[in-house]
Amino acid sequence: MIDFFYFLLLLFVVIAIFNIIIFVHELGHFLAARWRGLQVDRFQVWFGKPIWKKEINGVQYGLGWLPFGGFVALPQMVTMESVEGENRSADELPPVTPLDKMIVAFAGPFFSLSLAFLAAFAVWGLGKPQDAIKSNVIGAVVKDGPADKAGLKAGDKILKVEGEPVKWFAGGLFDDIRTRIMLTEGDGVTFEIERDGEVQTVESKFDIEKTDWWKRRALPQVGIAPNVPAIVGEMISDKNGVKGPAERAGMTPGDEIVAVNGKTVYSPAGVGFLLGENDWKESEISVKRGDEIAKLQMTPLKPVGDFYEDPMIGIRWSDQGMFSTEIIRPNPLQQIGNSLKTMWITIKTVSSPNSHVGVDQLAGPIGIAKTKFLLLKEDHGWLRVLAFFVLFNVNLAVLNMLPLPVLDGGHIVMAIFEWIRGKPLPVKFLEVVQSACALVLIGFMLFITTKDIGDEIPGKGSKAEGPQELVWPGEGS
Repeated sequence: MIDFFYFLLLLFVVIAIFNIIIFVHELGHFLAARWRGLQVDRFQVWFGKPIWKKEINGVQYGLGWLPFGGFVALPQMVTMESVEGENRSADELPPVTPLDKMIVAFAGPFFSLSLAFLAAFAVWGLGKPQDAIKSNVIGAVVKDGPADKAGLKAGDKILKVEGEPVKWFAGGLFDDIRTRIMLTEGDGVTFEIERDGEVQTVESKFDIEKTDWWKRRALPQVGIAPNVPAIVGEMISDKNGVKGPAERAGMTPGDEIVAVNGKTVYSPAGVGFLLGENDWKESEISVKRGDEIAKLQMTPLKPVGDFYEDPMIGIRWSDQGMFSTEIIRPNPLQQIGNSLKTMWITIKTVSSPNSHVGVDQLAGPIGIAKTKFLLLKEDHGWLRVLAFFVLFNVNLAVLNMLPLPVLDGGHIVMAIFEWIRGKPLPVKFLEVVQSACALVLIGFMLFITTKDIGDEIPGKGSKAEGPQELVWPGEGS
């Protein structure tokens, strides 16, 4: 019951954050319109027919049923009645200048950016967690994978990916190995590595896993894992209490596997690869306990049933030494700058014809809500969401300044044209263009939302029933 109420609390927080972000953006338009003397018909958070509304001093305030943003209905600006509903006719109201229109349009992104700065000051004071795998050494290479075929080996130190220096395996701001591989264009990845004191260049292909049509496309992978310690977290017995291979061999939680059959282990994944190289036969496992090295004999076993493809050793890995989390305190300008850099790289990558990252990799309202929900559940969850709050508001400000007719940047561009022409653009033309673009934008968000939902649906060949209950072959098998 406590978990259920905790879930409801987190869900309420996620929805509240969404509404705050949208409300502040639209509040900018509203206050600027009042300042410049424009008529305000409605102030609504979310699109669609209102599920709640109330009129105060001639302004209808409401909450729509489509969670894709919000609007302030301004008849003297360009109307979108197909989306916003019927507004007061602009013919009944005095005209406004192009400057007024530009100020009102710019006020929304300005308020979003201001909210981002306020949150950034809070992050500066409270700090934000930075998770990273601080290793740029390869810990394991998938057998017959692209990296293996290219000649990359466990123990290689990666210095650059596609000519860009990398700090560590994951967790940087576009300067980590995982992200640089994801952003690669073309049909290969160039690595600059250090091996035995020598710097070499290696050209590797990559794999992109096929996904079902309702899911997002997978991203490029070359088949490498980072160099992190292979520390045993816990032993896995089966449902009957029969011990697994590792526990039978004398392994205990806290042991660090450092070698298999005399070959150095650079990562947990490397243990499985080395055991597979030995055809899953009895192997000598060197484990570090304190300052001593113990040698154990162990034979992997395949659990009973057809769910499991390969033999297993019966342990869960500890995350000790795998990830590092530190609280950092970048100043507000650094945070805004990093958010802008993230936006620029995202837009550039998604719009590139040679990129393997497409619009289907973007997150819609459900995906963003899920991200916030998961962030709240992690350690330092509130700090994580606060840092995400900065990024999201910067994104909202930048996206709304794009020169597309339905966005604030489009309003500014049209006002500039009006200023140059010396007279307003045709009202009917503007209404059609604005409404059409609004419907396209809503359709696009619905498309992204289908991917948010589709990623949660099991694909073809997935075992919806989940793993069978674990049963080890008996002692002496």
